[in-house]
Amino acid sequence: MCGIFGFKGKGNIREIIKNGLKALEYRGYDSCGFFLNNDKFSFYDKKVGKGKIDELVLSIPLKIDEEVIVISHTRWATHGRISEENAHPHFDCKKEIAIVHNGTIENYQFLKKGLEKIGHKFISQTDTEVIPHLIEENFKKDKNIFFAVISALKKIEGSFAFLITKRGEDILIGAKKNLPLVIGFDGHNYYFSSDPIPITKYTNKVIFLQDDEIFYLGSKIKFYNFKKNIQIIKKFDELDMKEYEITKGSFDSYMIKEIYEQPEAIKRTLKYFLDETFERLLKQSIPERIVITGCGTSWHSGLIGEYMIEKLIVIPVEVEYASELRYKSPVVDRNTILIAISQSGETADTIGAMKKLKGKCRIFSICNVEKSSVVRESDFILLTKAGPEIGVASTKSFTSQILILYLFSLTYLFKKGRISKEKFNSKCNEILKLVEKMDFLLKNNNVEKIAEKLIYKTNALYLGRGINFPIALEGALKLKEISYIHAEGYPAAEMKHGPIALIDENMPVIFICVKDKLLKKIIINMEEVKTRKGFIISICDFISEEIKKLSDEIILIPHIENEYLKPFLTVIPLQLLAYYVANKKGIDVDKPRNLAKSVTVE
Repeated sequence: MCGIFGFKGKGNIREIIKNGLKALEYRGYDSCGFFLNNDKFSFYDKKVGKGKIDELVLSIPLKIDEEVIVISHTRWATHGRISEENAHPHFDCKKEIAIVHNGTIENYQFLKKGLEKIGHKFISQTDTEVIPHLIEENFKKDKNIFFAVISALKKIEGSFAFLITKRGEDILIGAKKNLPLVIGFDGHNYYFSSDPIPITKYTNKVIFLQDDEIFYLGSKIKFYNFKKNIQIIKKFDELDMKEYEITKGSFDSYMIKEIYEQPEAIKRTLKYFLDETFERLLKQSIPERIVITGCGTSWHSGLIGEYMIEKLIVIPVEVEYASELRYKSPVVDRNTILIAISQSGETADTIGAMKKLKGKCRIFSICNVEKSSVVRESDFILLTKAGPEIGVASTKSFTSQILILYLFSLTYLFKKGRISKEKFNSKCNEILKLVEKMDFLLKNNNVEKIAEKLIYKTNALYLGRGINFPIALEGALKLKEISYIHAEGYPAAEMKHGPIALIDENMPVIFICVKDKLLKKIIINMEEVKTRKGFIISICDFISEEIKKLSDEIILIPHIENEYLKPFLTVIPLQLLAYYVANKKGIDVDKPRNLAKSVTVE
């Protein structure tokens, strides 16, 4: 979940480190720190708290003429409280070996006890600190820092990406297992990062380190597989720089910008699917069963996919939390497709579930990052083209994911001969009309005014039926993620099996009430809430006298006949509602407490 950024070379070091860390803050912002090293001088600094990067880099001189190595870090706390001693970088006893680390060392307690018995002193509560101490101990025997690192790697259990340097020496070492580490080179300087975004400011030439790989950078860079003890050859790839352009533009936060980018994201994803994915997908055999897995918002998109796939192509679908699936024993075979969904492509639980089923079934992935770990583990890739998503609360990647699931369903419907190519094209044209409706809704809504009525609430209930039940889950997740108001999403009919006990005049209840076959059922549920004095906010694509009478507030969305496209419109007011409530409460919507964008630890 943390972000690591490194640099070796010459330049405006203060600006390079600031830009690198700020681009990675979405991965964690509890604390930040760096270690700057060359053969003449070395020093480090750490800061605790959100938004401290500008202050941190002030300790780096404005002008450094010499070539330097810098390793830096922005933290999402796992082991140990948020404090300076737990902030990275971490050191050995002599403060000579410095490390920044993303991941978890599962056997750190065992290693720590063994090291303490032979005299090592620890100052933090982190799992990371065992690594430099382990290297220090190995160095006493090997007298070679690179061999000492490899020896340490063979004792470590868990997932990691890290950068290591030794005080006063012109060396930088990095390794990875299960977590991302990217290397960039501009012809003179090297850049190292948890993802390509900070690197693309300087170069489009990158190497994605693979699992069990380690590099040693002295006068030149060399690569090895530390598990097999062999040197390997790696070449720099060229990235499409436009894929990684990031700016808030005229918006005051990434989240609101990304909400408003959804119509364009849908158009890009549709075009890419038709140009690059459709023909390839047609060549894939139709499965007998599908398992969809993901976490958080991606799990919700999977639930919508379940409705689409089962109804349209009549294939049984199960949707599993990746964190549960990776420890279950699912019955799958080569006639099963696992669809793994992840925005970042680095979600640890999703990758774990994929590895669990690797070779047992076909693995498809829906992902927003082309060269990510999820993509590399897949047999077939369904890329979304949402563009970089920086706000912690996922918005445009969600609608892009459900679009891919819809297009997946339509493609197999066509492959089975149940619709013609003309009908397929007609359905795609409906998506383009949907884009216009999404754009209209974003420009014409009363959500900000309604949000004022929720600022001081402590709970909220979101209710929907059918394909809009997962939208209720997603709306509740958004509200609790960024406004810190407890919210629950429920199937509307299930309300009377428990949650109805919570309803009174202080409980806002958000209904997704659209014109579909379940409308009459939803209105009965609304009457049940109204009878108990609940405060009803209705998301509607039409207004009847009945709805007007039962609702305290109504958010009107454009009507669309296609039931599978309704979730694209019903989710937008819920995203906006969460945003405006949080914004009016003075909360940093892009960096809500305790959360990180890319969940790379269990």
